[in-house]
Amino acid sequence: MKNNVKKKRLNSFQVIIISFFAMIMFGTLLLMMPFSSRDRVFTPFSDCMFTAISATCVTGLVVKDTATYWSLFGQIVILLMIQVGGMGVITIGLAVMRASGKKIGLWTRSTMQESISAPSLGGIVHLTGFILKGSAIIELIGAALLAPVFCRDFGIAKGIWYSIWHSVSAFCNAGFDLMGVREQFSSLCTYSDNVYVNIVIMLLIIVGGIGFLVWNDILTHRHHFKKYTLQTKVVLITTLVLIFLPAIYFFFFEYNGYPMAERIVSSLFQSVTARTAGFNTQDLAAMDESGTLIMIVLMLIGGSPGSTAGGMKTTTVAVLYLAAATVFGRRNDVQCFKRRLSEETVRDAGAILFMYLMLYITSGVIISRTEDLPLLTCLFETGSAVGTAGLTLGITTGLKLSSHIILMILMFLGRVGGLTLIYAALPSAENQTSRMPLEKINVG
Repeated sequence: MKNNVKKKRLNSFQVIIISFFAMIMFGTLLLMMPFSSRDRVFTPFSDCMFTAISATCVTGLVVKDTATYWSLFGQIVILLMIQVGGMGVITIGLAVMRASGKKIGLWTRSTMQESISAPSLGGIVHLTGFILKGSAIIELIGAALLAPVFCRDFGIAKGIWYSIWHSVSAFCNAGFDLMGVREQFSSLCTYSDNVYVNIVIMLLIIVGGIGFLVWNDILTHRHHFKKYTLQTKVVLITTLVLIFLPAIYFFFFEYNGYPMAERIVSSLFQSVTARTAGFNTQDLAAMDESGTLIMIVLMLIGGSPGSTAGGMKTTTVAVLYLAAATVFGRRNDVQCFKRRLSEETVRDAGAILFMYLMLYITSGVIISRTEDLPLLTCLFETGSAVGTAGLTLGITTGLKLSSHIILMILMFLGRVGGLTLIYAALPSAENQTSRMPLEKINVG
């Protein structure tokens, strides 16, 4: 008698979740080994898992100073997790399959499409090659540009290693640094007045945060803006607005007494890095509350779809803004560049905003009550975690295990995407042929 029961296959969202979790656990086990720490001691599981999640989810929050606690082997493990996490575990897996000559089927292509938020299955294998080659080229260029400064400051061998590390970390929007050799947890503060280093790091962050799909579109159509896809246009405009508007605020209200060159680059750098990059060149704890709030908003927004960055994404905010403009203008359809957006897109944007705000606020309140710390400080920490930004006001290392667990969950959700986790956990709804009776309720 034949068994007619079909073997149920994991859906794309479940594969993405499991792949990231497997990478995190593998990295955790490696970091626990004595040869991963400078003092050759076993590192507690909780600290290693926090570091592995932060690296794989390209966040940058740390409980151990990367430069002074981890050995060269441990740093290499962390950098590999950053690289894989930035490009995506599925992307690396597909590249390995392609290199080994294995046939890439429809299901694998579909998983890759969900992983990088590609609009269609067509050309997905070619796009994977573009992501790998493009990432390698950009990171090498970044390392070459940083090398003269770091080789001057740290010597040839260490300078080359520092150049590669910070180029990969910046492009992947991870925010891990090795500047603890000067002062622990200092990030890039010692280079606050170095315009050259600031510009290189900012460019790497922006290139990584815009997204591979956007760069593929730009390289295809060059300077013909009208030929760009709607997503590319929205990403570019939203990114520019989110860089320059906050920078103007920081310029006039946060860095008023600084020399002009440092004032300009510090304003731009804090505006760029807040959207998931994790580096900082100024003491963030010294900012006033309004500046801190702006940083939180930027961290929650994050980068763009299909990029190395996390957060709600620039397109989500753009869609919500367009939906609000549609209501204010009393129009029927949400429109942008003479195109109409689907109701599903608007619904998804609203759901993502609601989910991020609930996670961020609830977690911040819990940590504030648990740790007896100011609420705004804790909201900054949870916003940094769920937006995979990696910035902190200096409280990460002193938090209790329960608070670290909350931050780990937020970092994981922020990188894989809340909707991805929901779609992985819940079965897909059957196609409905009937609809419930319509009734309106008043809002606003």
